[in-house]
Amino acid sequence: MAEEEHSSSTWHNSEQSDLASTSSYRRPSLTSHDDSAESAGPGHMLRPGSPQPRMSSDSGGISSGSKWRDTSTALSDSQEIPPSNPEIVETTFDENILRVLCDMDCGVPLLLDRIKQSMVSCRAIFFKKRALIEEEYGKTLQKLARSTSEVYSMNDGKAGTFVTAWQNSMKIHEVLGDNRIRFSQHLNEMSEELANIAKEVDKNRKSTKELATRYERALQESESFTEKCKNRLEVTTEELERLLLQKEGESFKDNTVQTRAGTTGGKRVIGKAVAKGGLLLKGKNPGNASPPQEDDIRSRMSAASDAFRKSVIDTQAMRQEYFNFQLPRILRALKECSDEIDLGTQYHLTRYAFLFESILLNDGSALVPPKDEGGHSVGLKIAMEAIDNRGDFRTYMQNYAYAHSVSPTKGPRREGPSDEGFLPPLSSRNSDKPPTSSSATHVNGYNSSDKGRPTFGIDLGEQMARDDVDIPPIMRRCCEAIEKYGINSQGIYRLSGTTSKVAKLKQLLDKDLEAVNLDVHEWSSDINNVTSVLKMWLRELPEPIMTFSLQQGFIEAAKIENDRLRHIRLHERVNDLPDPNYATLKYLLGHLHRINQHASENSMTNQNLAIVFGPTLFGQSAPTAGPSSSIADAPYQNQAIETILNFYTDIFVDDSE
Repeated sequence: MAEEEHSSSTWHNSEQSDLASTSSYRRPSLTSHDDSAESAGPGHMLRPGSPQPRMSSDSGGISSGSKWRDTSTALSDSQEIPPSNPEIVETTFDENILRVLCDMDCGVPLLLDRIKQSMVSCRAIFFKKRALIEEEYGKTLQKLARSTSEVYSMNDGKAGTFVTAWQNSMKIHEVLGDNRIRFSQHLNEMSEELANIAKEVDKNRKSTKELATRYERALQESESFTEKCKNRLEVTTEELERLLLQKEGESFKDNTVQTRAGTTGGKRVIGKAVAKGGLLLKGKNPGNASPPQEDDIRSRMSAASDAFRKSVIDTQAMRQEYFNFQLPRILRALKECSDEIDLGTQYHLTRYAFLFESILLNDGSALVPPKDEGGHSVGLKIAMEAIDNRGDFRTYMQNYAYAHSVSPTKGPRREGPSDEGFLPPLSSRNSDKPPTSSSATHVNGYNSSDKGRPTFGIDLGEQMARDDVDIPPIMRRCCEAIEKYGINSQGIYRLSGTTSKVAKLKQLLDKDLEAVNLDVHEWSSDINNVTSVLKMWLRELPEPIMTFSLQQGFIEAAKIENDRLRHIRLHERVNDLPDPNYATLKYLLGHLHRINQHASENSMTNQNLAIVFGPTLFGQSAPTAGPSSSIADAPYQNQAIETILNFYTDIFVDDSE
């Protein structure tokens, strides 16, 4: 009897929940229920609105629960949740989004379509094509720069400062090409990493989709089986009702009409009576029916009722387990796949932006090296501005004249015997000056107050002996004016003055040095005119400051890689200079040392100053050397001047000073 009462109460509960009246079952609410909360106990209290975990009492004794356990192994280890964990979703996960997805009927297809969109965005071929473009550009630029340098070195091009600037320009282009090649390598790495992420996410998406499909198919099969059990029970119930009505002598059709007219839910009332023990057997004439037939029908109806009840319980447990446990797991796994590919794509896009900015900054640093760098790199603009066309032409002219003086020329001869019609050369302006100078010397001697003595193109020793000075007056006056008006001028000595102004100042200084006032606005307003005149005076010396005889010694010392040893050897070469050259070099480099102390304002570091004054102080190569030697020695000339400037105080300044 207790079993019948339990079966009857379960049956009534199933009827009240309307499970037997419809073939489509609604999704149970994900909010916590009273009965499940009580069975969970105080130690497993759930937050309001959170997905309810599956309890052991929900599916205990039901064999269909094994279907879920067999299929749950399809999830990866990283996505698997231990059954003993009372919380389906970790606190670090976005529970609100998961709860909304669980409440939606289209949560699974929504996430699957979203992952497809993310994969299409992730598989964009922009990075790979951009990498090919950058790689081709970088390699082509490097190849062009190297081939241009090789072709120029094999042809008879301009020498001097131009070739130095040109070679520096090609090196800068090689650096730019190398930057682009490295950028293309990073882009290829990013493209491969994005492809790997898309491949892994697609694999997880397919496995999770297959798992969700198996869960849904199993639940649909269980619901279909429940519907079949329900139909079988209804057929058996109608058969029993028909048999009982026949025993009472009434037609089944009239009884059906009367039942529907008198009460509502006649079939349900009869079904309840049958379930409670068959009260309809108490008819007026129960002996009309055949007992074996009636017992057989009752036996089949009891079996159908038990099968239907068990199917309803199994389906309900399966549905609760699916919506409260399996579905959140599936949605969580899909959401994690979506987040993984979205975050991976965003990370690589951000990395691309950073690398793009970095490569542009590297290109800018190659074109314009930062001032605070201690390297010896030269910017493209500085290299081009360092070209001294006048100095290069003067050097070329001297070398050309020396090279062609050995072989006779095919043109008309300048001098020859008088019997062949040659006239003696006309006396030049300079030839008239020695008598005047001699007369002045006889009266006043060589002193700095003498007028009309040329300054440009005169040997350094002769000038200083003639003027009886320790430092050439033109150098002293120009350096003082430059330090007074241009020590903070941007690019001092690197920028050239106005051609007409430079020529005018040179003429005035060469005519009457003492009469020229460099403090007037005409010269102090543009100090580059004064610097150009000073460099012109140094270039026009018959023998350069570093002298032809010691030039090769300076070059060999500059080739030494060890900084300390190179400093010592150059110090020795400086001490070997003649006294006028030593005094002039000391004064000039002291002036340049003071210019360098304001490099933060004028941008003239020791390296930049050496580039400007290297060819000027060394002049052309020795007469025995050819033009190719001058070109090859240009970097070492700059290195020698830069080293002497770096160690100026050690080489020239005594402790007593």
